[in-house]
Amino acid sequence: MKFIRVSLIVIFLMSLLSCYANTQVESNNNTIYKPSNETKIAYFASGCFWCVEAIFESVKGVEEAVSGYAGGFTKNPTYQTIGTGKTGHSETVAVYYNPKVVSFATLVDVFFGSHDPTTKNGQHPDYGTQYRSIAFYSNDAEKKIIENKIAKLNKEIYNNKIVTEVTKHTKFYKAEEYHQDFEKRNPNQGYVKAVSIPRLNRFKAKFPELLKEEEKY
Repeated sequence: MKFIRVSLIVIFLMSLLSCYANTQVESNNNTIYKPSNETKIAYFASGCFWCVEAIFESVKGVEEAVSGYAGGFTKNPTYQTIGTGKTGHSETVAVYYNPKVVSFATLVDVFFGSHDPTTKNGQHPDYGTQYRSIAFYSNDAEKKIIENKIAKLNKEIYNNKIVTEVTKHTKFYKAEEYHQDFEKRNPNQGYVKAVSIPRLNRFKAKFPELLKEEEKY
């Protein structure tokens, strides 16, 4: 019985930390960052978008990262509806970047180097189809870059265990405003302290050469 009580307590605490456990949902606002003429956009999903957004925003050449939803089959998804796992969407980040400073291939390296691509439908401690790993492409050249990276990693590291979806990008829905820059604005929030910041710091330690100057300290 003692073991059962302890297990229940652990499960309860993890649920409180979950990226999905949050305050009320605001209305979906599709006002998105306004890029320059040279800016390109890449889309990646690899678990809680609070974490993913912060990671990409630390990379040189990335002008902005916007949290949202993509990869689904319903219109106008919200945080509440994607949490049911029935909309098909994954928490996704739109990465606005200057290709003269950072390449799409490098962003793919950041994507695979900052999460576990062998975990199906989740990144600890968040699980469900809305947290699955997806690398989106907008053209054949990007698709080839992603597929070549997967082949290389499967051969050298993951022994053909990568479950990342390679998906044609169609529609991105910006998430509710309170999700944007959530980690930066809420450094003392429980999930951010326990999961987001440690994940960001692991990425920084792994790829110091890719960081913006202000992110190195």
